[in-house]
Amino acid sequence: MNENVTSQQINAVLWQAADTFRGKIDSSTYKDYILTMLFIKYLSDAYKEHVEEYTIRYDGDQQRIERALSRERFVLDELSTFDYLYSKRTDSEIGEIINKVLERLENENTGKLRGVFRNIDFNSEATLGKAKERNAMLRALLEDFNKLTLKPSVVGSEDVIGDAYQFMIERFASDAGKKGGEFFTPSMVSELLARLVKPIENDRIYDPTCGSGSLLIKVANQVSSKKVAIYGQERNGQTHSLALMNMYLHGIDDAKIEWGDTLSNPLNLEDGKLMKFSVIVANPPFSLDKWAIGFAGEGNTDEKFKMDASLDQHRRFEWGVPPTSKGDYAFVQHMLYSLAENGRMATILPHGVLFRGASEEKIRQQIIEMNFLDAVIGLPEGLFFGTSIPACIMVFKKNRKRKDLLFIDASGKGNYEKAKNQNKLLEEDLQRIMETYEKYEVVDKYSYVATIEEITENDFNLNIPRYVDTFVEEEQVDMEQAKEKIMSIKQEIIEVEARMEQYLKELGL
Repeated sequence: MNENVTSQQINAVLWQAADTFRGKIDSSTYKDYILTMLFIKYLSDAYKEHVEEYTIRYDGDQQRIERALSRERFVLDELSTFDYLYSKRTDSEIGEIINKVLERLENENTGKLRGVFRNIDFNSEATLGKAKERNAMLRALLEDFNKLTLKPSVVGSEDVIGDAYQFMIERFASDAGKKGGEFFTPSMVSELLARLVKPIENDRIYDPTCGSGSLLIKVANQVSSKKVAIYGQERNGQTHSLALMNMYLHGIDDAKIEWGDTLSNPLNLEDGKLMKFSVIVANPPFSLDKWAIGFAGEGNTDEKFKMDASLDQHRRFEWGVPPTSKGDYAFVQHMLYSLAENGRMATILPHGVLFRGASEEKIRQQIIEMNFLDAVIGLPEGLFFGTSIPACIMVFKKNRKRKDLLFIDASGKGNYEKAKNQNKLLEEDLQRIMETYEKYEVVDKYSYVATIEEITENDFNLNIPRYVDTFVEEEQVDMEQAKEKIMSIKQEIIEVEARMEQYLKELGL
């Protein structure tokens, strides 16, 4: 095959492979198998091409060929390739064979792939069904992927694979409905966050709830040289694996993505303390219930467990402990405590964080008084997978010079593309938000710059309609003109009825 393979061709094969599972397994689950197989196929095809290149270059000298292969990004052998799996596709133990190949890949690449596949089981009866059905699905999966050629010379650019991987994650998120929001932030929303935090070379970039890693990749792509350090943490094991593979397929080999609960067990540490980051982005789970359960201790089964700030060794909740049923400000406080001096941070949150009372109001007041909050941006409804509620972006900065606060209401008609299943932000919508944010200006019906005095007078309530007046007066009705129109319509009705009466008489009815 001489012509380059496009992202569209790869996407078509991947979506065809999804048909093998569709209707049998939830898409939030089967995505793990398809995306893992894409990763294996790419590693295998790259390995196969390198073998061919080095065989020609070193005239078949096996020792020199093996030495050259050992210096590649990923090390494989014949028993850890896709071709080996394809040759075993009719084996009654194909699920276990795939698992062993994954384990072999990890062992051959411990520096990069240690633990990447530990949460993905191709031999799971609970997920994939009994042996006969499971084997049939896995055979079909291997046969679908065998149609795909992912050699670097054919693909052309590594970005093609990365983009296909990203595309499929988004398609699966859309397909998975509510569960889709757990592992993917819509592309243009991620792009907006990435632009708001303005990453530069040598920044440490962090996402404490990184899902499949797509938001981190968007931020890294803002820096043309890609000279940034990527950090993240993800609680779901399968999604953590997807994030690591996503990084590798986008050429990011040194990302440090941890697996665990960020709130009760933050793992991005330095000398036992929270690591500090220049840039933080996140789309945490909205109003997470029982967010503090990880602080209760293994032996604590008391359903009335109450979180106390003293239980957190990192002292992140000294501004206040969020309510048990709403973890939004737990994530915000974690991020602010992890933000370096001169750091920038943008996070997606439900609107409730702007106005809810009790402990959340106290936390919000302290954050505002410490002058960390830089902007509040209201987004349109229906942007996110699995929920139609509108959300907002809160932008924070350490060492702010200004004292006022920008509000942008980008939720109105004309600020997004309305679609049947899911609304979308367009490039011009992002540009308008960014231009307003950069200029930090008042725009009629769109943005407002509030002083700290105004916010204090509003009892630190940040509900956007309090500051941005989007009310549009209806055009006044000319009563005389309306009266004349009504009389005219009545006269037309009389004339039509008279004509109908005449027609009926002529017809003898």
